[in-house]
Amino acid sequence: MIAPQTLPRRSGVVADDAQDAACVIVCGGQGSRLGLRQGKALIPLFGQPLAIWSVQAAAAAPSIDLIVVVCKPADEPTLVDALSELPMMGEVLFAKAGRTRQASVAAGLSCVPASMPYACIHDGARPLVEPEAFEETLAALRADPSLSGAIAAWPATDTLKVCERGIVSYTPARSRFWCAQTPQTFRTRHLREALAEAVAEGWDFTDDASCVERWGGKVACIPSSHDNIKVTTPEDLAIAQALLEARFERGWEEEL
Repeated sequence: MIAPQTLPRRSGVVADDAQDAACVIVCGGQGSRLGLRQGKALIPLFGQPLAIWSVQAAAAAPSIDLIVVVCKPADEPTLVDALSELPMMGEVLFAKAGRTRQASVAAGLSCVPASMPYACIHDGARPLVEPEAFEETLAALRADPSLSGAIAAWPATDTLKVCERGIVSYTPARSRFWCAQTPQTFRTRHLREALAEAVAEGWDFTDDASCVERWGGKVACIPSSHDNIKVTTPEDLAIAQALLEARFERGWEEEL
């Protein structure tokens, strides 16, 4: 059995290292496409439950002062035990996952103090996220007061087709399209207001930025790593395992 692995602490990722952000890590996924009876949060990945990798990355980001893990109550004891074996930075709280992603994000956000300026929302099923992803989205918000949010993403590399009943209608310009990832980082007040409006209007979003956009907020895309994959299928899990093994083989020092 592989021993639990630990991410190194990052320092000096950005010049402004104020601890002014919370990170809500959403871990309520069912894992049905992985053929699991348990949720995705507890899937073993390179010696640790899947969700722990995201917690470690957030803890290693200098700006993050509070982490909220949103999960099923049945998963919490296992995650608490895993975290107790690792040196952590900052405070980690737990919140109960809701019936939808939007409800889970709202549950996690309810644990974030109103005085915290920024909130990063991250998928617990993206274990390869790096601390820089949190810092770079936060830096974009700090630099541009007109922004409500900044999300990790990458420009689309495949040619995209718009189809009707399987027949191509047209081929849009690829340069306009980005593939959204997480973390998705927002001004905390703006995200709260957007979620409240979504509930009032009966909207249900699976993408946090879409909720803020519908509310009227301006959201920027910040280039991120292609490695920041979401584990949804058995093939994704195998890729994540291979990428983590490669990182540790060459040494985390090269990642700094």
